[in-house]
Amino acid sequence: MSTPSRLLPINDPGDPGIEAYRDIRERDLKGRGGRFVIEGEIVLRAALELGRFAIESILIAENRVEPLAGLIGKVPAGIPIHVASRAVLDGIAGFPMHRGILAMGLRGEGLATDALLAAAPANALVVGLSAIANHDNMGGIFRNAAAFGLDGVLIDGASCDPLYRKAIRVSAGAALITPFAQGGDIGALCDGLLDAGFEVLATSPAGRERLGDIEPVGRQAVLFGAEGPGLPERILSRLRTIRIEMRGGFDSLNVATTSGIVLHHLAR
Repeated sequence: MSTPSRLLPINDPGDPGIEAYRDIRERDLKGRGGRFVIEGEIVLRAALELGRFAIESILIAENRVEPLAGLIGKVPAGIPIHVASRAVLDGIAGFPMHRGILAMGLRGEGLATDALLAAAPANALVVGLSAIANHDNMGGIFRNAAAFGLDGVLIDGASCDPLYRKAIRVSAGAALITPFAQGGDIGALCDGLLDAGFEVLATSPAGRERLGDIEPVGRQAVLFGAEGPGLPERILSRLRTIRIEMRGGFDSLNVATTSGIVLHHLAR
């Protein structure tokens, strides 16, 4: 394999230098040295440009080196860039890697909820998530949050990891851009929002107020629950609840779709 001196050729899927990438579909990397997987050019570009998360290493298919020359040139010195044939890359990952580019990010120390809220501006708009277990939905919500300029996402401990490979990919890199804090119970997150001066709105098909009647004002937060059960009654009973009106008696939308409609309406 002929590569520029900056690139490190990998000819064996068993090479110990790329151990972190091996069988990534089958491995939960959360907690394994604090790493997470970045997949695809768009997501890696977002990670490099923002610099919020450190990049430990990069692994690229050899036929993508020339098309990605501009991106490779932006990779800081000291970050290893491994290059492999398609066959070797697929052997490392454990499945066909159509995008041909992976990177290993480092989680670092996560944001705390109180720190995120303290840094939010006077007209902040944030999202709170309860028991969002589907990575596609998590990624979709983050993509909407970035598109409408949200100031943060609060995620309870019952929700899935926004830095899981698929969630990051679906978010188009937004999970690496929009600040988030994860942990605790949705009730505690609600308390933190109220203590920080936020008006907290809870979404529900049976919400007492129509979304169209809600005005964007001051610090606002919108809570979304899992598809099916939605937000717990103990949360709905204490907050202002909102609904999206629909025709024909149909009362349910995908939670990521719902978040897009609600955030578009409330966006600053």
